Amino acid sequence: MKKTGMAKSDAKKLMGKMLAPGAAGFGNTEAAAVDKREQRRRDQALGLVPFAVKLNSDLVAQLQALAKDSGKDLNEVVADVVTRGLAPQ
Repeated sequence: MKKTGMAKSDAKKLMGKMLAPGAAGFGNTEAAAVDKREQRRRDQALGLVPFAVKLNSDLVAQLQALAKDSGKDLNEVVADVVTRGLAPQ
């Protein structure tokens, strides 16, 4: 690689670090973001399990609207809807 190519590569790496969420230095005063491994540990401690499903886009829009109206996280709203749906009648 030529010297100019290496300089471009270094500049891209530096810009990526500057724009990364939770990057220390570079004027970001936000707390560092939790990495995926730590978030996975926290979720496991709470008994949460990732569960991927494919839903119709209209249904997803309804769930998102319900979450926005109630001020809850989408995960909480879906858990509530599923819990109510599975409750014995």
